[in-house]
Amino acid sequence: MNKIVFLQPHSTVVPTEARDYPEWHLGRERYALWYIEVDDPVLISYLTQLREQFSDLLYQPNQRQFHITLFVAGFWVEQATQSDDFSRVQLNQQLERLKNLKLESFQLQMGELNSFESALFLKVDDTAGVLDKIRKTLLHTSQEVAALSYCPHITLGLYREAVCSDHVLARMAEIEDISYSLNVSKLTFGFYQAHVLQGLLFSHAQIELGNAQCS
Repeated sequence: MNKIVFLQPHSTVVPTEARDYPEWHLGRERYALWYIEVDDPVLISYLTQLREQFSDLLYQPNQRQFHITLFVAGFWVEQATQSDDFSRVQLNQQLERLKNLKLESFQLQMGELNSFESALFLKVDDTAGVLDKIRKTLLHTSQEVAALSYCPHITLGLYREAVCSDHVLARMAEIEDISYSLNVSKLTFGFYQAHVLQGLLFSHAQIELGNAQCS
């Protein structure tokens, strides 16, 4: 299978500016998403090592826990007024639809190290199409707030300087791919504080797979 390279050679990565981005959050505080928590100690250790190896290129500080984004919901508010708002009613509808799927736990295979223009990441392979099934269910209730086509991955960090992509690609090529699977037993809805760059994710609700109970 050919590797899809998102970061093109002979270009420049897009750095993250250390600022508040008020034109984006418009004073709203919670930016919400559905995601899979990466809670496997072996995988966390590997990801942490990768993050440290590329720490000179990545934005600091970075408190964001390793996770696989499933669906970008938008700004979580009581009642939606902006196009990128996500209401409590929509969340309740999505929780109900996911419970009705009665999903069993499943595994995701870790892929190769890769990069977007703005972020370094580890690819995740959804060969069984489970993530696609989950996303289609969520899209019944809400349009996703996302500009790019969906690519399951674990973000290692955002770039902090506009360095040459050839430098990044050369360093990526030195990393051996990991052969490892992550067991997924729950789906999480949570949020991060919009004004905190690379801040913590806060879990709000979870769907346990196998018995599909919300906790």
